Amino acid sequence: MKIKPFTKRGMTLAIWGLLSLAPTAWPASEPGTYRPNPRNFASVMQGAKLFQANCAECHGKQAEGDANWRTPGADGKFRPPPLDGTGHMWHHPLPVLLATIRDGSIAQGGSMPPWREKLSERDMIDLIAWLQTKWPKEIYQRWRQMDDRAQTRR
Repeated sequence: MKIKPFTKRGMTLAIWGLLSLAPTAWPASEPGTYRPNPRNFASVMQGAKLFQANCAECHGKQAEGDANWRTPGADGKFRPPPLDGTGHMWHHPLPVLLATIRDGSIAQGGSMPPWREKLSERDMIDLIAWLQTKWPKEIYQRWRQMDDRAQTRR
């Protein structure tokens, strides 16, 4: 009997199948807190849905943000930054990312409203996991190292 090699589609399905066995989020050092897992298919897909429903209107469908995000608009507020790894999101540890989503960015000179009433912490983790799939590998690795250091200092 001759064994057929995997087709590209078959290999893709096999990889996604294995990734879906990964935990939905990696435990963080604090009980009850989870870290985003961009390798978890269910979490990433949920994050994609949440992003399109709640965030894409301002941050763009692919999280590309406003081209002039570093310059305040006529109202003096900063425009939505890119969240795809080309902005500054990856410079912040998970607690800061969660606080920004939960509390909004108005106090920091932005326009993002607080999402605490609409999104659970788990929803926010899924959103971040989806965004992390858009980051270059090196950026994700740098964020992960920085977040690990931040988690151990808490």
